[in-house]
Amino acid sequence: MTVTVLPIIEPESIPAAPLAKVMNERLRRLATELKEIHLIELESVEPLFEDLVIYIGYNNKYGIRWKIVNDVPLKIETIVADQCAMLGYIKWKTATLNSFHGR
Repeated sequence: MTVTVLPIIEPESIPAAPLAKVMNERLRRLATELKEIHLIELESVEPLFEDLVIYIGYNNKYGIRWKIVNDVPLKIETIVADQCAMLGYIKWKTATLNSFHGR
């Protein structure tokens, strides 16, 4: 199974706010860690040609939230949910991706 974890980062404002840059870098790092450390076991799950795509981003209180964005078996969804729960991540419940700002 091919695992992809995509960070949904906030666009850099002009001039770039130092906090936004730090938070975006943190999100990129957490996405890499989720894929390469916490979900590494899924890369050997049959069938190998299937994909798992996960988005992670911040909620309005700067908590990390996650969402599986493609169809996967319930077993895979449960493994992802358990790993994310152990990391303290929150399941992404909104239908839209960019509900962080009210602009």
